[in-house]
Amino acid sequence: MAEAERIIGTPDIPEADGAEPEQSASGSGAAKGQDEPASPDEQGPQGPEGKGKRKLLVLFAVAVIAYALDLVSKMIVVAKLEHHEPIAIIGDWLQFNAIRNAGAAFGMGEAFTVIFTFIATAVIVVIARLARKLYSLPWAIALGMLLGGALGNLTDRIFRAPGVFEGAVVDFIAPKGFAVFNLADSAIVCGGFLIVILSFRGLDPDGTVHKD
Repeated sequence: MAEAERIIGTPDIPEADGAEPEQSASGSGAAKGQDEPASPDEQGPQGPEGKGKRKLLVLFAVAVIAYALDLVSKMIVVAKLEHHEPIAIIGDWLQFNAIRNAGAAFGMGEAFTVIFTFIATAVIVVIARLARKLYSLPWAIALGMLLGGALGNLTDRIFRAPGVFEGAVVDFIAPKGFAVFNLADSAIVCGGFLIVILSFRGLDPDGTVHKD
């Protein structure tokens, strides 16, 4: 009987031994989970901060390009076109005609030159403040165009005659039946139009999307 119990008796504790690998597997799974990189939402300040730097560079690159194109075009116009007959680009539909504009974009409000100068300065300050939380590429492009255009016209306000903060802006693009403008005005309008589209789509400068 004792011999039979020894042969058929209670098996050894392989289940206990088998339980240990399960615990070990779960433990190794937890360790693996700890080693896995966190998702972008769990990365904390470091993730968004890196994104912000990249978008900030885009903003400044777009602003520099817009400003440089406006500045160079005005230098060429003043040197080659001012006090000369308009140049026909597309017949009567589009001409280059150099004029000095003391008002805002497209020749509006010539009696408020100083006010428009301060408005342009305020726009630049607002863009600088928004740039601190700028994680959206479309917003970076839009604000870059606004910044480049504002700086282009502000340069004229400060450095051109008749005096500081009262300088007349150089305009030269003259479509038929429309006001004469420059590349800075174009950058401002395009940047503003893009901002309107982004706002309607619910995209904020920090990259989040909201639906009202």
